[in-house]
Amino acid sequence: MEVGRQSVFSTFGAEAAALASLTWWMVAGAVVIFVAVAVLMILAMRARPNALTHRGGMRLVLWAGGVVPTIVLLTLLVVTLPQMRPLRATPGDLRIAVQGEQFWWRVRYQPAGAAAVVDANEVRVPVGRTVVFRLTAGDVLHSFWVPGLAGKMDMVPGRTNTLVVKATKAGRFRGRCAEFCGLSHALMAFDVIAMEPAAFDRWLASRERVAPAVAGRGARAFAAYGCTACHAIGGDAAARWGSIGPDLNHIGARTTLGAGIMPMTRANLVRFVRAAPAVKPGARMPAYPHMPAADAAAIAAYLETLQ
Repeated sequence: MEVGRQSVFSTFGAEAAALASLTWWMVAGAVVIFVAVAVLMILAMRARPNALTHRGGMRLVLWAGGVVPTIVLLTLLVVTLPQMRPLRATPGDLRIAVQGEQFWWRVRYQPAGAAAVVDANEVRVPVGRTVVFRLTAGDVLHSFWVPGLAGKMDMVPGRTNTLVVKATKAGRFRGRCAEFCGLSHALMAFDVIAMEPAAFDRWLASRERVAPAVAGRGARAFAAYGCTACHAIGGDAAARWGSIGPDLNHIGARTTLGAGIMPMTRANLVRFVRAAPAVKPGARMPAYPHMPAADAAAIAAYLETLQ
C-alpha cells in the first residue's frame, strides 16, 4: 500500500483539508494553554512563601483566568468558523449513489442530463468539481469514510444521507467502512480515484457501454453455475442496481477484488469464485467446493475479458 493512501493527514479533498487545518489550530490552542499552565505551575513551585500579594493574585486571576483564555478562544473561533462552512451543491453537480452491503459497495453515477452508470467497489471523482454522494445501506449500518476526502458519514437502511465533496488533486486513495457491520467489516474497503475532469468524462462515457466479452467455456460456465442470478453484466442501469451481488460490467478493468482487499489477478479471481466465504467470512456469495479448478479458471478468464 502506498504511504498516505488512507490518512487524515494526506488530504486530496477540500473538506478533509479544512478538517486537517481545524485540527492543527485546535492542537495549537491546546499547546498554548498547556504551556501557560505549566509555566504558572513552575513559577508557583519556585516562589518564596508569601511572595504573591492579594493584589498580585487578583491580577493573575484576571489575566490567566480571563484575558488570555478569551484571546485564545476568540482567535480559534475566528480562524476555524469559516473552515466549518459546508460545501454547497447545485442541481448540475454529479450525483454518486453509494449503498453499503455485506461486505461490498454498490456505486451508481448519475451525471446531469445523462444516463446512469452502475459500478461496484470503486469510486471515481473529477478533480475540481463538486460531487454529491447519496449514501444508504441495504442491510445493516455501515459508514462511508475516505479520510483524505471528507469526514465519516453513516449509511443507514431506509435513510439517505448526503455528503458533498470536492477533490483537489488527482491520485488513488483508499476508503473503508468505519462502522462495525459483521464478520468481514475489516475487509470492506474501496479505492477512490480522483481524475482530471477530461479523463473522468472519458472514463464515465466508456462505462456507459456494455463491456464486450469473449464467448466460450468461461461464459457458459458462468451461466451454468447460476452466477447470472446474482450478478449483472451490462443492461439497464436501474435493473442492475437492484441485483443481489456486485455489478460485473467492466470488472476486468478494476484494480482490486473483493472490495479492495486483494489485487485483481487470475489466481485471486479463481480463489474468490470457488470459495468467497473463505476469503470474506460472512459474505453472502456461496462457496462452490464441487466446482472443478478448470471451470473456475475458465470463469476467471471470462471475467478478465470484461474490460
